[in-house]
Amino acid sequence: MKVAIVHYWLVNMRGGEKVLEALLDIFPQADIYTHVYNPLAMSEKIRSHNVYTTKINKLPFAKKMYQKYMPLMPNALKELDLGSYDLIISSESGPAKGVVPNPDAYHICYCHSPMRYLWDMYHEYFRGASGFVRFFMKRLVPSLRLWDVMSANLVDCFVANSNYVAKRIGRYYNRPAKIIFPPVAIEKFAKVERNPKDYYLFFGQLVGYKRADLALEACVKAGKKIVVVGEGGSAKECKKYEKTGLVNFAGRVNDEEISKYLSEAKALLFPGVEDFGIIPVEANAAGCPVIAFRKGGALDSIKEGVTGMFFDEQTAESLAKAIEAFEKLPEGTFSNRKDFSDHVAQFSQAAFTEKIKALVNEKKRY
Repeated sequence: MKVAIVHYWLVNMRGGEKVLEALLDIFPQADIYTHVYNPLAMSEKIRSHNVYTTKINKLPFAKKMYQKYMPLMPNALKELDLGSYDLIISSESGPAKGVVPNPDAYHICYCHSPMRYLWDMYHEYFRGASGFVRFFMKRLVPSLRLWDVMSANLVDCFVANSNYVAKRIGRYYNRPAKIIFPPVAIEKFAKVERNPKDYYLFFGQLVGYKRADLALEACVKAGKKIVVVGEGGSAKECKKYEKTGLVNFAGRVNDEEISKYLSEAKALLFPGVEDFGIIPVEANAAGCPVIAFRKGGALDSIKEGVTGMFFDEQTAESLAKAIEAFEKLPEGTFSNRKDFSDHVAQFSQAAFTEKIKALVNEKKRY
């Protein structure tokens, strides 16, 4: 088969780009199409492939202001000539699935998330935008929503990275989706030896929706120590908790340091709502239990009572009560490493590869 992978933009290495790398391992001869490409920010694996860009890549400051050009991306996708490809995989989080395949091609959309700024987080983005951006959002978003729904008709099979995303695909596009969890490097943490100490851990970007503020406030309410690993725009606001003497900010750390924190933390606190959430899986791979808000991808990535527990309201009070309940658990709870290993095996790259290959082979049989 001749394979094309259409990825929304290639400007940094995050979760979506790790999925792209895993797809390239499955289809080593695949060509990559994207709106904006910054090779200096990409891995060697991605750079070793043919990467073709839309006209967006030629616009001024595209590598930094790519999201501002989103209204131009639907037409840019339509101009891509993919007529010679047998299999097209669109990697969707920004506009990617709106390419026009030939009638005999099979188009799989691996959806990390329907575009949040068009749908469920529209009002949050709108509130945080400048007056200039709001002016254009009011006028452009309705037509972009219409295009987003109509372009779903160009997809033969939707694949979601979690049940949470599958439900959103059903709501916005009225299409079913198969669930294939993204690949997580669980082997990187498999040999971490647990040695729990007297603190909890928050690990992730310090941005609004991650809700680090809830983790900090809950620990202060419960009188528990917490280490915060990560940086971001909310760091200044979060650092007001330093004066309590319970909070330690570690900033950005390397893999060896995060392994140390996952070995020592009583539990990882995960108070945000994410489409999937790789960090809870990494914590579980290290044998570290997770206390998470009961919503989003965490419902897939955490096995309640086996690799973690949930709290039911996205408030500091609810999380503080969950921490107190965690503290009262019998000694040895969440200490069976095999339970953790068995659970995270479904998120391995091997599992991802097997399911993607099965999906493609199923189509080839017909």
